[in-house]
Amino acid sequence: MNLENTTAGKPLNEAKKALIMIHGRGAGSTDILSLARHLNVADFALVAPQAQGNTWYPYSFLAPTSQNEPSLSNSLNLISEVVKTVEENGISKENIYFLGFSQGACLALEFTARNASKYGGIVAFTGGLIGETISEKTYSGNFENTPVFIGTSDPDFHVPVERVNETEMLLKKMGASLTKKIYENMGHTISQDEINLANELVFNLK
Repeated sequence: MNLENTTAGKPLNEAKKALIMIHGRGAGSTDILSLARHLNVADFALVAPQAQGNTWYPYSFLAPTSQNEPSLSNSLNLISEVVKTVEENGISKENIYFLGFSQGACLALEFTARNASKYGGIVAFTGGLIGETISEKTYSGNFENTPVFIGTSDPDFHVPVERVNETEMLLKKMGASLTKKIYENMGHTISQDEINLANELVFNLK
């Protein structure tokens, strides 16, 4: 899967930090990049990969993983390639940040949990780990207190709160410094409060 990444902010070879922004189903890289103007990321390189057909995988993130293959593996490999490119430009993992909305939030959480390390931070606007059930053996590594923020609505048509809670438990077990906030009847969107918390908990860290 060799698709163009959309970039903004500082050039990768000049930046000390990078934010990988992962769009939702039916959206595109430029849509998620537009969020950056609301975030404390002025000195970051911004990289937004583009999903083929504007979707990272065809079915619900709660479907059996096999149903979402090979798209899911291709998408995870694409994120891996983006991380590799960022690192090749001299930015270490502890200065790499991830942000996603909805399907993009699920993919961000899935990728980082499968490759847990000391990252700069992770922001998931409405998302959880992928699969019919969560299998701990799928995930490895240690987040070493990486700050993680997950915000979601209760209820949310696409992402059940139960999966968000399960995701929180596993990521904490893997060493994440995780903050979760559930918003009553917020709808499938990103709220100003979530943006404020992302800035406070993830992007304000030195």
